[in-house]
Amino acid sequence: MMMNRRKALEKVSWILGGSIVGAQAFLNSSFTFQAPEYVTSSERINFLNEIGETIFPETHTPGAKAANVGAFMEIIVRDCYTEADQTIFYNGLRDIEKQCNDLYGKGFLKCTPQQRIAFLTDLEKVHRDYMKNKKSTEPVHYFRMLKELTLTGVYTSEIGAVKLLNYNPAPGRYDGCTTEKPWN
Repeated sequence: MMMNRRKALEKVSWILGGSIVGAQAFLNSSFTFQAPEYVTSSERINFLNEIGETIFPETHTPGAKAANVGAFMEIIVRDCYTEADQTIFYNGLRDIEKQCNDLYGKGFLKCTPQQRIAFLTDLEKVHRDYMKNKKSTEPVHYFRMLKELTLTGVYTSEIGAVKLLNYNPAPGRYDGCTTEKPWN
């Protein structure tokens, strides 16, 4: 069956017109996602950077703060996590602050590096116990989210790829025409 050009253009215009109208209807709809009030704050990014730096500290290689994992976490949580996971993540951050205040009488950012390490080490134990005993229907622990986001943020950053993974954008050279010697 052959279709003439006029009929083909008419069908394409209907398809394109429908997608444009559909997009406008979506954009003009009342759907809006309300992120928590502190999602875009520089204090929250700094807080996440400090947690990340405690998890992945700078040694002879750059740490999480150099990779700016706080900004990475903010974007991933806001744009990729479900609303339920966002709630778990942000409630977890509040829990970190509350527990630090209860234990040390000050927030996480004001704790010494030794206190931060001790606190997150204890939180890691709580996380492992939770994950060991959790049912399949229960959500993951927020500390797991923090660790995964920290490691992903470091290793997918430019600093992580170049300095930690030794990324070489042009390894070796390509010889298209070579003769192979037989194996003996």
